[in-house]
Amino acid sequence: MNSEPVEKKVIVQRPVSRPLWTPGKVITLVIVIAILCLSAGVLGGFLSSQLFTKSATVVNRNSAGDGNRIVTQEEEDIAGVANKVGKSVVSVLTKIETELPFGRSGMQEGAGTGIIISKDGYVLTNKHVVQGSQAVAVVTSDGVTHRDVTVVGSDPLNDVAFLKINGVTNLTAAELGDSSSVRIGQKVVAIGNALGQYQNTVTSGIISGTGRSVVAGADGQDSIQTEQLTDLIQTDAAINSGNSGGPLVNIAGQVIGINTALAADANGIGFSIPINATKGALKGVLAKGKVERAYIGVNYVTITPDVA
Repeated sequence: MNSEPVEKKVIVQRPVSRPLWTPGKVITLVIVIAILCLSAGVLGGFLSSQLFTKSATVVNRNSAGDGNRIVTQEEEDIAGVANKVGKSVVSVLTKIETELPFGRSGMQEGAGTGIIISKDGYVLTNKHVVQGSQAVAVVTSDGVTHRDVTVVGSDPLNDVAFLKINGVTNLTAAELGDSSSVRIGQKVVAIGNALGQYQNTVTSGIISGTGRSVVAGADGQDSIQTEQLTDLIQTDAAINSGNSGGPLVNIAGQVIGINTALAADANGIGFSIPINATKGALKGVLAKGKVERAYIGVNYVTITPDVA
């Protein structure tokens, strides 16, 4: 569509020279600029102090100047996670019969960690924590030792096992999260029986990677036993001997992983089994009291000339 050009009237000014700034205007402008600068400085200082206070300090709980009572937001978050999940973390003590020199035998003690998953005593831990054990005991966070413990079973495809503390009805079960939505850089907390001596040790870090594959080894009686583990969560939260089977927890206090391995020749490289990988077996344990895995009834043989 064509349009006709419209004639525009242009208003012009005569080139009359006038002073641009008079003394009165200059004084007014200086006053306005000073007021704006002062206002901006006050507002900026207020916003900075509010942001710093919100991000760095929650509250100063001490009126006598004790710096240990200044609590940062990060400290508050970690303490909240530890308080929420700590009651659901247990120490798992085992005894395994071993061969001693001169044909003798003895009992070797081991220690790991577990996660309470039901108020009536079901506990999730690592398979390698209880494998081959003749006796298993569980110590809850309040220091009570339970010796009437049954190994319900283990997952044949993963480093996961289930225990049952018999005769209990009022334990605090952990809240399970969703490991499919974890992200690199996410803040996490690990809780466990570090070195088999320091119950409910709390460490913090981030998720360093996902989808990791490792070959995990454990000292057996005669040789090094290894297992291929896949799709693991990598974290720099400190995982030490004895932490196996303990929870890796997000900042909301939800279990997103089971701590299972660490790189012995490195610092800050630990691995956790995603909690979603255990939910199928866990559902069956809670419903039927045993571990069940679906399988295909197929066997195979190597084709040789004789078989052919």
